[in-house]
Amino acid sequence: MLFTQSLKKNFQFRYVYQKGKSFANRRLVMYLIKNGTQENRLGISVSKKVGKSVVRSHITRLIRESYRSLESEIKHGYDIVVIARVSCKDASYWEVRESLRHLMKKQNLIRIAEEPKTESR
Repeated sequence: MLFTQSLKKNFQFRYVYQKGKSFANRRLVMYLIKNGTQENRLGISVSKKVGKSVVRSHITRLIRESYRSLESEIKHGYDIVVIARVSCKDASYWEVRESLRHLMKKQNLIRIAEEPKTESR
C-alpha cells in the first residue's frame, strides 16, 4: 500500500471505534475518522466468528488487496477500520472489492476524477 500505513495498536482501534462514524453493508463494517495528517491509516479486523485462522487470513488479504486497488481514488487524511462480517467468508475478491467501494462511496471518500479541460474559443 503506497499511500497508507497500518493501524496496529489496540488503543488506535479503540479510538476509531469510540470517536469515529460507522457504516455497514452486508459483508463489511467500516469505521472512519479524520486523523489530521496527509496519509490514511488502515486497520482490518476479522473475528473468530468468521472462521478459523486460514479463513481469517484469506479475508484479511482480500480486504487489503481491495483497498490497495482503490487506494489511488481515496481521499487522504483518515483512519479507517474495516471489519469483516460472517457473510464475507464465502465472497469472492470482486464482491469484497465492490462492498468496500460501496462503503467508500457512501462516505464520499472516493475522489471524483477530474474532467479534462477543453479550451473554449
